[in-house]
Amino acid sequence: MKSRPSTGRINRRSFMSLTLLAAAGPAAAQVSAPVGTVLPELEGTAADGQRLRLAALRGRVVLVFYWASGCPVCRDKMKELRANLMGWQGQPFTLLGVNMDPQRQDWLDYERLVAQTTPPGQRFASVWAGGNDFRNTMERPEQLPSAGLIDQRGQLVQQYRGRIPADAWNQIADLM
Repeated sequence: MKSRPSTGRINRRSFMSLTLLAAAGPAAAQVSAPVGTVLPELEGTAADGQRLRLAALRGRVVLVFYWASGCPVCRDKMKELRANLMGWQGQPFTLLGVNMDPQRQDWLDYERLVAQTTPPGQRFASVWAGGNDFRNTMERPEQLPSAGLIDQRGQLVQQYRGRIPADAWNQIADLM
């Protein structure tokens, strides 16, 4: 996808968005990054305390999966996600979860259960979106599950709403 060359001018819509963000202060740190954005920011802390940063994954294809433990479709999707993760071990692919549970404890309880019942090769790191250290410039999902696909250059190339379509896995394979 080609982007238009910069003219050095800011359009009215962008100016208004920046003005609103400035007025909103730190609470507006989660802004939308459209498809084609180079290296959207995403960082947070996993349940094990490890700090995760999307920028550290450059050179890998990354599927960012937005989910919640109380979402039946999200939980149903986990088996497929884990199967693909296992199939692509040794490949430049990372599955990164962003948990959208309202309560941190719900996320931690789920992660504890996964650690007890899921083989290590089928687990993927997940961060909690409610944490003080969570930062995300990709669009906050309107529905769950949702996902963002990032290529090896760090560019957001696709966003999925609801169930991830079967052809998404082909697109991921093509990007690797």
